[in-house]
Amino acid sequence: MEPLIGQADAQAGAAAIIDGSDATFREDVMEASLQTPVIVDFWAPWCGPCKQLGPALEKAVTKAAGKIKLVKINIDENPAIAGQLRVQSIPAVFGFVGGRPVDGFAGALPESQIKDFINRLIAAAGGEAGDDPIEQAMEQAEAAVEAGDFGTAAAIYGQVVEHDPENMKALGKLAQAYIKLEELDAAQALLDEVPEAKAQDPDIASARAALEFAAKAAEAEGKLAPLEAALAANPNDHQARFDLAEAQAAMGQSEEAIDNLLYIIQTDRGWKDDAARLQLLKVFEALGPTDPEVLSGRRRLSSLLFS
Repeated sequence: MEPLIGQADAQAGAAAIIDGSDATFREDVMEASLQTPVIVDFWAPWCGPCKQLGPALEKAVTKAAGKIKLVKINIDENPAIAGQLRVQSIPAVFGFVGGRPVDGFAGALPESQIKDFINRLIAAAGGEAGDDPIEQAMEQAEAAVEAGDFGTAAAIYGQVVEHDPENMKALGKLAQAYIKLEELDAAQALLDEVPEAKAQDPDIASARAALEFAAKAAEAEGKLAPLEAALAANPNDHQARFDLAEAQAAMGQSEEAIDNLLYIIQTDRGWKDDAARLQLLKVFEALGPTDPEVLSGRRRLSSLLFS
């Protein structure tokens, strides 16, 4: 049974849930997230999954006792910001930290994944980590990843998955560790075992995107020089720049790939039906929401979209 929260904490959590609008978005979300992480839930009264997700989000935010805020925006009455963020289906949820979107998901999620999402946002804002053994193991694995010790990380993530097979975050991170160890078949086998109902989990989707890029690495290596030469001859060759970004992402040159895709978005935002932005989001997905390059890239993308 989960521990009960105190009355003061419950009141703080309830006060952190508000209805927002296009007119108040900057104050309620962008400015407020400079102090406290803010979740934005784009919904509509006719949306069935929204009715499932909304109460679950409110419950989780209330339990967070003021460590995070929730702004609910009815897109029927407030379509502008949703349009700027390219919301194509609802419910669509964005996490803002430091005035910028740093994470998000679409569709209804189970409570465990909502909790993980909130914990990531609090952590991204410098919040305190919990003392749960699983969380401690995950922190140790993350430290191993940051140190480049992917073997140790894989061992720890494997232990977590063995203890909790439903922990999609650990499973996705384990697949990512296998990819870093160039054990692509092991990563693929692990992801193949994920139930269809969990296929859209953010960590699983991230691992799948990373595996897709990694599988193209050998082919990509031979493309770099010709594509760089093509760009040197014509810097406005967006197709060459797009193909170069794809090859760079496959080779692990994520920063360069992000730079090239942002260049296309800046110079021709609608090029090939938004292909550059969609590919950029795929690169973000492969890297994971807390990667420093993703956080920086999302801020730069947001600046372009809101400029």
